Amino acid sequence: MAEEEKEEIKSFKDLGLCDELVGACDSLGWKTPTKIQVEAIPHALEGKDLIGLAQTGSGKTGAFALPILHALLESHSKQGYKSAPVFFALVLSPTRELAIQIAEQFEALGSGISLKCTVLVGGVDIMQQQIALGKRPHIIVGTPGRLVDHLTNTKGFSLRMLKYLVLDEADRLLNEDFEKALDDILNVIPRDRHTYLFSATMTKKVKKLQRACLRNPVKIEAASKYSTVDTLKQQYRFIPAKYKDCYLVYILTEMSGCTSTVFTRTCDAIRLLAFILRNLNIRAIPISGQMTQAKRLGALNKFKSGECNVLVCTDVASRGLDIPSVDMVINYDIPTNSKDYIHRVGRTARAGRSGVAISLVNQYELEWYLQIEKLIGKKLPEYPAQEEEVLQYFESVTEAKRLSQMKLKEIGGTKKRRGGDDEDEDIERYLGVKGKSSKKVKRK
Repeated sequence: MAEEEKEEIKSFKDLGLCDELVGACDSLGWKTPTKIQVEAIPHALEGKDLIGLAQTGSGKTGAFALPILHALLESHSKQGYKSAPVFFALVLSPTRELAIQIAEQFEALGSGISLKCTVLVGGVDIMQQQIALGKRPHIIVGTPGRLVDHLTNTKGFSLRMLKYLVLDEADRLLNEDFEKALDDILNVIPRDRHTYLFSATMTKKVKKLQRACLRNPVKIEAASKYSTVDTLKQQYRFIPAKYKDCYLVYILTEMSGCTSTVFTRTCDAIRLLAFILRNLNIRAIPISGQMTQAKRLGALNKFKSGECNVLVCTDVASRGLDIPSVDMVINYDIPTNSKDYIHRVGRTARAGRSGVAISLVNQYELEWYLQIEKLIGKKLPEYPAQEEEVLQYFESVTEAKRLSQMKLKEIGGTKKRRGGDDEDEDIERYLGVKGKSSKKVKRK
């Protein structure tokens, strides 16, 4: 498509979508298509397979959902409602939260056309999902493992009539964790189908999958290979490891009116940090892969609603969680894989908004941080802070950390005595629902 033609496209109608979907976009406040949507949708409507490379927050869910719904409506009008195709499209995602979010977007776009969509993820009662499949949905969104469970154990469930397959965050789906499940799924779905492969990064594994299951795909690159958006202000601060907690509390206190996501490397660090911050009257909520699905969604909802304004998480939450109001991302731990940095900071400055990303780099993480600068092709400015001011928090942070470590040991003891099922409840009870605490951040 020539540059002049691309510039002429100013609306979803211009992309060739049907009136019902143009109206749905309008009702969601989507006034103009994003770059990936402008590039992908016309090719998809022509029936071509797609490989979409786009930075996180670029609108790629709309880029594959809209063509699928357009095709479903066309099929519906040809066949009549009663014979409208069920199990029409399958979207696979690496995480439960991303699957739920994709399904929500499908449902929002299809709210005026009687769309039925079902989510198949782990951590949720399988019987409820079997009942939902019995209602014959048009769209299935799920994680590979749980989908295989249903293909194996749910009577009457088959994807032999599937028309569309979408692999979202394809680079993560190609990890060893999903390899067998993905092979099992590809073996039982029709070869004669449309396939969309979307990823923020192009890896060797993604190229291998492209050869395996796409037919003459159109490759769309809506961004340079590894990039962050221009509206994102990125900074770093090189600090001694022993003062890292102090710097975190200082930044969160200075930016107390912001919603912030704090990324750590381990689940243990999440729990400890959440305790420390709550002890200092900072409204933090943890989310990690070790929590039950209900607790993870509950934590996310508290963050989205503003009840808690700091989300402490591992990389399980670094992809696909579109929480529009995040103002700041803090890398408390520098990721060992520099590509994860792109996904983490993509939680802010989404869809044209501005945002801040601050990386706290200690003496043991310098090599990883230099890899990030090399990947994004720029030297980042230093976060300005007077160390004397930061260290005024040292005493209160040290005390909060001591109390938090004691509490974690106590929870570990009760967990062993009870048989190990109640850690989530203990943590939630200790953190409190509204973030009340007897202590406030006090300077020395």
